[in-house]
Amino acid sequence: MANHSNQPRQNIDDELIAMLKYLRLGRLLAQWDDTLEKARKGRYSSERLLKYIVEEEYRTKRENARLLRRQRANIPEMLEMETFPFDKQPKLDRKRVMSLYDSFDYMTKQRGVIWLGPTGCGKTGLATSFLLQAIDRGYRGYFITFPELIQELFQSLADRSDRKVFRRYLSFDCLVIDEVGYVEVEPAQVGQFFTLMHKRHKRKTTIITSNLGFGEWGSFLKNPQLTAALSDRLTSNSHVINMRDCESLRGRIDE
Repeated sequence: MANHSNQPRQNIDDELIAMLKYLRLGRLLAQWDDTLEKARKGRYSSERLLKYIVEEEYRTKRENARLLRRQRANIPEMLEMETFPFDKQPKLDRKRVMSLYDSFDYMTKQRGVIWLGPTGCGKTGLATSFLLQAIDRGYRGYFITFPELIQELFQSLADRSDRKVFRRYLSFDCLVIDEVGYVEVEPAQVGQFFTLMHKRHKRKTTIITSNLGFGEWGSFLKNPQLTAALSDRLTSNSHVINMRDCESLRGRIDE
């Protein structure tokens, strides 16, 4: 059984404890006695013991980093792919979705994923599962709704922090923009949104959900030229998943 951090450890002095804390080797400090006991029972050589310690610390730090990336991603609900009710959405092309998910080329080839369908059909859950996979594989990700993003971009013009805001959203390897089309956009905001999408195009992965087809985006963007340019830019390097014929899953999975 592992020692608790407040229990005395054998074969370790205060100076070594201080060094381990300084080096942030918390797992090794917490399991010092167990590690030595395991080495004795297994008759580890010095080389094997060192390798074991390094491997355990590496796994611990990798896991802590993964959890921290998840925590910082602003995801409202951790919806994993394994929880999506494909059986309740028979009109969705499950084979295509899983092939895209398993191939992971949306990240390795910096391609977008666009989910189009009515409210409640599971777009957000699927987008979130793709984002979580990217995060778990070491990429930085972030989740934001379209209204929140538009408001933040617009506010950045007022306080002249637009460059800082752009740098932040360009830093994410995978960005989910949820609920595109739920608010009308002012001309200045359209330009900012287009600029962000243009800068991320073929450099970073952007995942979008919308309850409107591309032909309807002009209803909230109010700029025919930029709307056409934006839809062309997005579709030229994105996987578009049409869920327009799918039914609502409200009560079974949050959208």
